[in-house]
Amino acid sequence: MDDLKAELLDIALEAARGAGALLRDGRPADLAVAATKSSSVDVVTEMDLAAEKLITELIARRRPDDGLLGEEGAASVGSSGVRWVIDPLDGTVNYLYGLPAWSVSIAAELDGQTLVGVVEVPPRGETVHAVRGAGAFLNDRQITCGEAPAMAQALVGTGFGYLRERRVRQAAVAQELIPRLRDIRRGGSAAIDLSDVACGRLDGYYERGLNPWDHAAGVLIASEAGALTGGRPGDPASTELTVAAPAGLFEPLQQLLEELGAWHD
Repeated sequence: MDDLKAELLDIALEAARGAGALLRDGRPADLAVAATKSSSVDVVTEMDLAAEKLITELIARRRPDDGLLGEEGAASVGSSGVRWVIDPLDGTVNYLYGLPAWSVSIAAELDGQTLVGVVEVPPRGETVHAVRGAGAFLNDRQITCGEAPAMAQALVGTGFGYLRERRVRQAAVAQELIPRLRDIRRGGSAAIDLSDVACGRLDGYYERGLNPWDHAAGVLIASEAGALTGGRPGDPASTELTVAAPAGLFEPLQQLLEELGAWHD
């Protein structure tokens, strides 16, 4: 691992663990919605904002010339070529309701290529990270994705958007998929789902509507664990569609999603 990657990993781990501890230990009993975004059910809490502030301030102290892209509004171009892509609380609705499927996701890019990704999952006591070209790790133990099952035996994760029209379309796609799979899981945190593909806890994952902060760290982690990742056939993971699965399942799953129109509302 070169010096830059090592430095970025060190910062990402420190920031993710700090934010994770803040979210775990600082959650008020009367936590409430602080704001909404794309719809009335797309919520932000005071803890999302506090976690992003902790992360961005740490990065600014350590690497003041880097750019930032955060879900809760952090945005700066920077001059170093490095950009941090931050989801301070992935799974806000789960967190609001006291459900354990939430995480902190931090990725560092250099000239558009993700070099480092960290997904901190405090309810599980887990830190998942990857460095481009150096593998993926769960609590410092190297991980690899599972072998590809037949599609009929595949457990596949997904998620649903906040806009009514998109949800209706996503439900229709899921209805077509369920009879062709072992089952579908909807956990509520894309970063955890992608990490679970890396760990072999899910055979595959797909979702439409993810933003860069939702998938940047998780896609690198899944890729470094041996999974294939992408969007529509021939395209990288994007807001349009994100897919991850081991070779042998990725290709038929991606093609089926294409045929079902999972990439559009």
